[in-house]
Amino acid sequence: MSHIPAERCLSIIELLAEAQSLPLGEIAERLSLPKSGAHRLLATLVDVGWVQQDQGTSFYRLTMRLAVLGQQFYVATGIPDICQPVLDRLAQESREFVRLAVVDGHSLVWVAHAQGASGGLMYQPMLTTNTVPLYATASGKAWLATLTADEAVANVMHNGGFKHADAYGPNVIRSMDGMLREIKVTTKRGFGIAVNEAEFGVSAVAASVRAGETGPALGTVSIAGPSARMSEKRMQELARLVLRGAAELSDLWPLRFRGATSATMDGATELA
Repeated sequence: MSHIPAERCLSIIELLAEAQSLPLGEIAERLSLPKSGAHRLLATLVDVGWVQQDQGTSFYRLTMRLAVLGQQFYVATGIPDICQPVLDRLAQESREFVRLAVVDGHSLVWVAHAQGASGGLMYQPMLTTNTVPLYATASGKAWLATLTADEAVANVMHNGGFKHADAYGPNVIRSMDGMLREIKVTTKRGFGIAVNEAEFGVSAVAASVRAGETGPALGTVSIAGPSARMSEKRMQELARLVLRGAAELSDLWPLRFRGATSATMDGATELA
């Protein structure tokens, strides 16, 4: 299979992961493919076990193969063993919702969370995708602030620019100039802030998790909660917690990479 069909097969998988179940015609339309070509690709994905077709509706949907592989990879990263205890403790200390995101190419992806609120007004994310809206979230701003301006712009555009801005909160950034100004403020401040941006009524603070003190950002850790209780004083308190949590994760993360390098040199293979 050439790289072009393979790329299109991956596009179908990504589409079905987001839309759950779709008919042939809509898959072809959304991916700008001829129906005959989309049908051939879907037939291939069915044959290798990635996609199945509902016999009643003829709609296509993913099998559980992607979920199983994702879970296997997630465990192999060491996040459950090494990072989750830090998130749990941070959630307990903040009594808010804590989330970890990792850098994945041009994107930032949420991979783990912990709920610290035990009752009353409690925040649960409404966003349905694991990909972080870079310009609309404290996490996205914290990561972009670790990059050059050109890199930040390229990453935002790679993720669709601002075309979905109307789907977010009232204070969301809506232009590249506005984003670049916010990145400068975030860099100077040392952590990202979002107030009624990704979601109405939600405020968050986030810090980047680096590979050591001077290495590139590997991800971000954030604390989010209802804006109703997020006063300026409260946000500053949470910022101190999230910066401490990010520093702890930064100290832990390189150990996994060093361990993987050592294991590989010894002839073993470890994902880290």
